[in-house]
Formats: sequence, C-alpha cells, structure tokens
Amino acid sequence: MLLVLSALEIGLFIWVGGMIGPWWVVIIIIMTGIIGIYLAKQQGIDIWKKAQASIQRGEAPTGYIIDGICILIGAALLFAPGFITDTTGFLLVIPATRNMFKHSIEKLIRRMMDKNTIIYRRW
Repeated sequence: MLLVLSALEIGLFIWVGGMIGPWWVVIIIIMTGIIGIYLAKQQGIDIWKKAQASIQRGEAPTGYIIDGICILIGAALLFAPGFITDTTGFLLVIPATRNMFKHSIEKLIRRMMDKNTIIYRRW
C-alpha cells in the first residue's frame, strides 16, 4: 500500500510539475503543510477543550476521542509531502469532512478491541 501511494504521489508530482512548473509544486507542498499543521493544531486544541468540558460534566468524551484520532492521523498525513496525503489530511482535519471518517475509524477501533489488539480496561 505504501509503495503504491508513493508511486502515485511521484506520478502526480511529475504530472502537475509539467503543467505548472516544479517550483510551484514545491511551493504548494510547503504551503499546504504549513496551513494544514496550523489547522490541525487549532482543531486539536478545540477538541481537547471540548473533551475536558465533557469530562467535567461527567460525560464520556468518546466522540471527542475519535475526533482527536482523526486530527492526529490528518496532521501526520499533512506533514508528509504529497497531494494525495495532503488532501486526505485536510479531509480528516476539517470538522465538516471529518465526519465521513469517524464511523469507519470507530468500527476499526472496536474490531481491534474485539480481537484484543487494543486492550481496554475499566477501573
């Protein structure tokens, strides 16, 4: 999967670079990284504050934890250079589009817990 993604990213770099020039591709990659990390930081702080408020009200911050996982994955993808990874990273970081992924990530975590890949214990 990683090999295919890398090959697609390189092909996309070459294709876009041929249309707009290689220096513009470098500038776009740097700018999307900077903007994406800034956005991920803002969203992460916002979710952290909402989770803390939820805990103070005596509620489980389950939804906020999934949001935090989405933001963390999105930030990692935004840090990696590439158009595909940046697009996916932005989709995970932006609140309006993050909901598309939340259900799938929650199902994956539940499956991992059922297989004891992730161990969850209540005290």
